[in-house]
Amino acid sequence: MKTWKSIKANQTAIPKEEMSLIDTLSFLQAQRIKQGITQTEFAKRINMTQPQLAKIENMDSTPTLATLNKYAAGLGLEIRLSISPLMETK
Repeated sequence: MKTWKSIKANQTAIPKEEMSLIDTLSFLQAQRIKQGITQTEFAKRINMTQPQLAKIENMDSTPTLATLNKYAAGLGLEIRLSISPLMETK
């Protein structure tokens, strides 16, 4: 069985910025499942419909930062962003 880790290690088509979003969403979805919360329960908890949540979790819809924050808060988590200088490559 393939895991996300093995798929991610071999992919080259997804830009780094998009991969960060996918990683964040994958982590949040795993936390939801780990906490034993169904999509239907969780959608109600964060004031969303189950089909909306399914579209986000299936990456059929790109969530906004506000939506990701709402998702994280529904799990008792928060998303923190940081800004730092670009590393120069030679």
